[in-house]
Amino acid sequence: MKLSAAVPSMLTGFILCSLRAVALQDLRHPPNRIAVVGAGIGGTSAAYFLRQKFGKHVQIDVFEKGDVGGRLSTIEMEGNHYEAGGAVIHPLNLHMKTFVKELGLNTRSPSGNLVAIYNGDEFVFQESEWFLVNVIKMLWNYGLNFLRMYMWVEDILDKFMRIYRYQTFDYSFSSTEFLLHAMGGNDFITKVNRTIDEAMQKSGFSQRFIDEIVVPAMRVNYGQGAEVNGFVGAVSLAGTSSGLWAVEGGNKLVCSGLLYASKAQLIQGTVTSVQEKVRPSKSGSTVRLYEVNYETSRGPILDMYDIVVIATPLGKEIGNIKFLGFDQPIDTFSKPYHQTVATFVHGRLNTSFFGCPKPCQSYLSEILTTDKPNLFINSIGLVSPVKPVTESEISKASDIKVWKVFSPEPLTDERLRLLFELYHAVIVKKWLAYPKYSPPEKLPPVVLHRGIYYVNSIEWAASAMEMSAISAKNVALLSYHRWYGKDGQIDQEDIAERLKSEL
Repeated sequence: MKLSAAVPSMLTGFILCSLRAVALQDLRHPPNRIAVVGAGIGGTSAAYFLRQKFGKHVQIDVFEKGDVGGRLSTIEMEGNHYEAGGAVIHPLNLHMKTFVKELGLNTRSPSGNLVAIYNGDEFVFQESEWFLVNVIKMLWNYGLNFLRMYMWVEDILDKFMRIYRYQTFDYSFSSTEFLLHAMGGNDFITKVNRTIDEAMQKSGFSQRFIDEIVVPAMRVNYGQGAEVNGFVGAVSLAGTSSGLWAVEGGNKLVCSGLLYASKAQLIQGTVTSVQEKVRPSKSGSTVRLYEVNYETSRGPILDMYDIVVIATPLGKEIGNIKFLGFDQPIDTFSKPYHQTVATFVHGRLNTSFFGCPKPCQSYLSEILTTDKPNLFINSIGLVSPVKPVTESEISKASDIKVWKVFSPEPLTDERLRLLFELYHAVIVKKWLAYPKYSPPEKLPPVVLHRGIYYVNSIEWAASAMEMSAISAKNVALLSYHRWYGKDGQIDQEDIAERLKSEL
């Protein structure tokens, strides 16, 4: 075929396909009502993105049984508020950066703590205020492993950043596996299915470096050790970089801001069940809707929805939502979540417990731990208020500070007295904060039924604020394309190459 004949033929085909897509969208009415279950970062960002895609006339209801923010939460101690849930955000987390900018929020930089790593007997590594001293210590103890880790994480981040480009061009994925593969190919899938220990050993890192540097990062971020999957492990290591930030006033302000910006209705209630129902339509035919049953202070209520987005962990531990009467039963994925306990203590640290002489208390501000049976804490560190405060000279000089201790179980009075010489106040926050990782991971589906979507599938690959936002946008795009039959925007292969050719 001559090129002159082929070009008009290709243009005609493109125009016809475009006209068909427009015609299909014009023929199908937009959904009347969308339910979002959960008002954490996943649910509120889902409501925000759903509003962007489906327009202003769709009613969006967000159900929340607790406080808006979910696992983003603050506690009050001694007149100040401190982050009790997700605390820091990576500088390359573009969705979170965009939210903060569009919502008019301010950012703050968490206090720069000097880190020490404790193995139950002694400090195996102590950070210095002097950069050159740290470099010498790293080289002496671990050779070039630190530099190689930086390069290893940077390579993963480069691949990770592809998702923002795909979502800018409205591409979506019907499973978390497809989404991960689009970002990092087989490398990301492999990392999800092997431990961080296996992944890093295969990349040539020394066992000592993994045990003394990598594992403490896993313990402070996810309460688990070298058994977490390699992908969430890489996400955790990315959180050790510089430039981390948080939202002034508390990260939960992003959730309340997104809820407001989405113009969604907040319903304070506990969703108990979802059931598919057939109802007559105005045209005389029938329409399939979802009956959402929920409990409020006024008693049980039910409402009908076209689309349901689940943005809370399923399973008896947290969500316990029943899916009734479906031809193919919907699994509630009762995989366990890992308990971590955050204990806030206003007191003076007992540095002798860590074998540290008295002078070290002036610079000891964060202690991470290795995976040892005799250790009852994962980490302990100074925390700063979510809003800047002007400290008096007396309080600046005082060694009475607010510390946050992560531990797998609540701390007994005896253990508190071991950790602190004295303390004035204690607040305990127990979390089922993130999945209990055990690769190879079986990732829950994103599409639970024709019009039911699961945002939290992604946290079985890695749990983080930005991961939830990415999944929320993917679900918003996916539900939109499936509603209007835009299959060309779902699960497309070689998107990176396609976008290069389009540009």
